[in-house]
Amino acid sequence: ENYFGDGGAPHRYLTAIRERFALSIHGIGLSIGGAGPLDRDHLASLRALVDRYEPALVSEHLAWCENGGTYFNDLLPVTLTSEALDIVCRHVDQTQETLGRQILIENPSNYLAFEESDIPETEFLSAMARRTGCGLLLDINNVVVSAHNLQTSPRDYLDRFDVEAVGEVHLGGHSNDDRSGVTLKIDDHCSAPSGDVWTLYDDFLAVAGPRPTLVEWDQDVPALDVLLSEVATARGKLKQTSTKEVSHVPAR
Repeated sequence: ENYFGDGGAPHRYLTAIRERFALSIHGIGLSIGGAGPLDRDHLASLRALVDRYEPALVSEHLAWCENGGTYFNDLLPVTLTSEALDIVCRHVDQTQETLGRQILIENPSNYLAFEESDIPETEFLSAMARRTGCGLLLDINNVVVSAHNLQTSPRDYLDRFDVEAVGEVHLGGHSNDDRSGVTLKIDDHCSAPSGDVWTLYDDFLAVAGPRPTLVEWDQDVPALDVLLSEVATARGKLKQTSTKEVSHVPAR
């Protein structure tokens, strides 16, 4: 969405980057999980951006952020029901048809669970990928955040995730919020990935093998050498994994 304009400095920078590197375009405003229809203008802008830069990967979130023409400045959670799955699949199909390519959908960070949800999140994502042919973006920090907040096991979540459908991995930092008397982990991209995130990344690589990986750090951004150090850590793990035999484990 930062590049939906026609020109200016953002496009000068992105054009220069595109000449040297493959791009991964990551959207936050399509409202794939919204109950209403997709915003056709938003979808057209996304199509124009994809046509302009021909990125290697295009992704969005399992979330909603628009209702009745009103946009909310957040990625809001989807109830995991059969009805919601039908809506999400319809929106993914429409997006992929418009773009003429596969997209990836990211697992959310969760702070609560809906009583109405009757499909485990990993099954919901797997069914969506199976029905639409989309891929999955595994955000490992979101797994750690959600597991803490919902008092579940991040490793159990990974064991049930459809790793064969993963086209990209995100690593990021989170913070702790103790104001309510109960500690919540907040997915804020304000710090380096935690030890728990790196450990789960190792577990993922052991069963899935190397996948394109992004270190997310888009607030309180530190000096470049700090960012490059995190990149070097991820790159080292990817290189190490590529020399090992990977034991592929299907989603359960």
